[in-house]
Parts: sequence; C-alpha cells; structure tokens
Amino acid sequence: MPFPALPSPPSWFPGHMNRFTKQLPALLSRTDVVLELRDSRLPLTSINNNLEGAINKWRAERGYYPTHSSPFSPSTSTSSSLGYGGLLCERIVVLNKRDFVPEWGVEPFRRAMKAKFPDQTVHFASCNKPRDIRSLSEMLVNIAKRNPHATEMNVLVIGMPNVGKSTLLNSLRNMGISGRTPKALQTSAQPGHTRALSTRLKLSEDPLVYSYDSPGVMLPFLGKGNRGAERGVKLALIAGIKESLYDVEALVAYLLYRLNILNPISPAYLTLLPPGSPPITEADDFLERLAMRLNMLLRGGEKDTVRAAKWFVEWWRNEGGLVSASVPESLPTGSDGTHAPLLRRGWGFDFEWTVDGSMNCTGPAFESAVQSKMEECIDESLRAASEDERSGGGISMTQERKRSWQEKLAGRAAKSKAKFAARKTA
Repeated sequence: MPFPALPSPPSWFPGHMNRFTKQLPALLSRTDVVLELRDSRLPLTSINNNLEGAINKWRAERGYYPTHSSPFSPSTSTSSSLGYGGLLCERIVVLNKRDFVPEWGVEPFRRAMKAKFPDQTVHFASCNKPRDIRSLSEMLVNIAKRNPHATEMNVLVIGMPNVGKSTLLNSLRNMGISGRTPKALQTSAQPGHTRALSTRLKLSEDPLVYSYDSPGVMLPFLGKGNRGAERGVKLALIAGIKESLYDVEALVAYLLYRLNILNPISPAYLTLLPPGSPPITEADDFLERLAMRLNMLLRGGEKDTVRAAKWFVEWWRNEGGLVSASVPESLPTGSDGTHAPLLRRGWGFDFEWTVDGSMNCTGPAFESAVQSKMEECIDESLRAASEDERSGGGISMTQERKRSWQEKLAGRAAKSKAKFAARKTA
C-alpha cells in the first residue's frame, strides 16, 4: 500500500495563539487542575509540546517533580503535594471524540499510556455519551474534595484548535449544575473560533469548581520532511488547522491511505461505492468513482472530483468517522487460519503495525498484543521527537534566522557592556 505524496506543512499561528502562550505561566499560577484535550484519532499528534514547558514548571513550583522534564519523554513523579491543605497541581489528559475510534483499542491504549506516562491521568470522553461526561465531572469533584480547606478549585482547559474544548465545558456545566443551564460558550466546526480566555464558568456548586476556556494553540512550525508533512495533513483532516491551507485532493489521498490501514479487508469508504467494489489505493480513481456514484457531474458529463473530494472529507468528519470506528478487532483470516502476509492495520491515525502471529487471539490476549504494538508506536514517536529536537527539525528557517539575529544582538550588547565596564574602571 503506497504512502501518498504529501505537501509541505504550512505555518498557521495567529496572534491570539501567541498571546495566550505568553499568558499561560500567569494563568497557571491561579490554576489547580489542567484539563488537556486531545483528539482520540490523533492522541500523539494533537500534543502541543510548546505548552509543556509552562506546565512542567507549574507542577515543579507546587512540589511535583517528574523525573524527565521533556514533554515527550516517559516520566514518573518523585513527589506530589496533593492532599489536605496542599496545593493542587493535577493534570488530566482527555481523549475527546472517543466514538471515532474502535472501542477494542481504548483499554490497550490507556494501559500503554500508563506504562509510558505514569504521571498523566488519561480519560476517554465523548460529548454524545453522558456517562463519559459524568465520570469526568465526578473526577473533578473528587479532586476538589481532597482539598476541603480551599474555598474553590480552578480548572484550565487547554489543547490544540478544534479538539472540542468549548463543547466539553458546556457538557460538564450541564452535568454539574442542577436545573436548566443554557449554553455558556459558543462552539464552531472551524478552528480558531475561541480567540481569548473565557470568563470563569461554574462546573460544580458543592464543592465549588470553576473553569476557564482557552484558545486552541497550534504549533508555530509543524516540522520538516515527511513527519512534518504528515502531521499537518492529519491536523487538517480533523479541522484542527485551516482547510484552505491545503489542497483537498491531498487530504483525500492520505485519508484513503489511513482508511485502508484501519480496515484493510473492508475499508469504511466502500459503503459509498457500488456493492462488491474492491479496496482502492489511488485517490484519482476513487474520486472518479465517488463523483459518478453521487452524480456530481460538470457540464458535458465530466466528473466533478473536487466537489466529491470536499464531500468525502466532510463525510468522514461526521458519519464516516463512526463507520470507520466500527471495524471489528478480528479481521477475516485465510484458509490456514492466518492473516494475509505483511497485513498492516492500525487504530486511529497515530498507530500502525504489521499483523503477526501475536495478533491471532481474542479477549485479554488480544488486548495485551495490541497494547504491545501501541507501546512500540509510542516509542517510535518519542524517538522521532528526540531526533527532531537534536537536529532542529521542529524549528522553521524563519525561526532559525530570528534566533540567530537575537543571538547576534545579545552578543553585541554583551560586548558593548564589557567595553563600558572597562572604560569605567580605567
């Protein structure tokens, strides 16, 4: 299955994102719990490492010290100030939109994250499932009750654009406040709708729990090479970055590749094509068939593939995501009871592995095998992030020139200061 050619990642970092990044340390000083939202389909890609430094410093100031300061490194805590009368510094990672990923991978992923990031509490949620919202609301209330001497608890919600921060807060408020609660925060399907920190929003009355909604913050630079290009396309597919920055056909090519990985036997898009259609790897061929199927034709009978591409991406963001999440844990096998050789499959868009003999099982054994594959993918992601950090792959040419200029100015200032001091002592 060929990997599609991807365009270079664009830079999308509006001024309100930069302002919030600078405000974050001051906001954390009056925060007790950080609720970090990620998209369940991109649990690794939707991590914003630029926010991690401020969060680690905040936890260290309150007596919580992870053994690794790098945001993308496995860590274990050496101490904690949680308890009666102590300063709270909880961090909860919420994987939102869980109904867009297969249920069979949720628990293995939770265990894999616990093994690699033991200091992070991971919670899966979907605003369409009251049970998930109630569980998260109870978690926040229980944290507040651990510190009864505090008059209130403040929660700061952070994350990348369009991961569902405002929607989740509206749901938490509706769950935690008795009686009729009107919608407090505006929501939008387009990224960048929330541009400023919200006023305090009450999530619970007893104990008092308040929350702030924050603007979604994108990475200033998505990276170089194929890793940066793939990161950008993934975020564009979940509408985490402006879609106008990408050619929609490039999004379709990558989406087709991923849907073939999620279910190599019967990909979700086959429900859109005539019965009996085989899996397709070429985006041009697929779009022509889809345009004909949907009767999207231009004058003269020419197929409108651009319109079909836009429709297909929007379909996947809604009901198509639910179809792709319904893939069973066990795929059809050959007559000898084994899978096709070198069959690739995955979970979400961040996990992909080769099916081998360890996957030919069910129940707890299958969950353990999936967890092992996920841990390997996390290790690979950690290795790639460390490599980018060493080689400067996370910094654009513009940022490199700016940093070089700042270093040059600092050198000049230090030289002038030394000359002035020498003249003064002479």
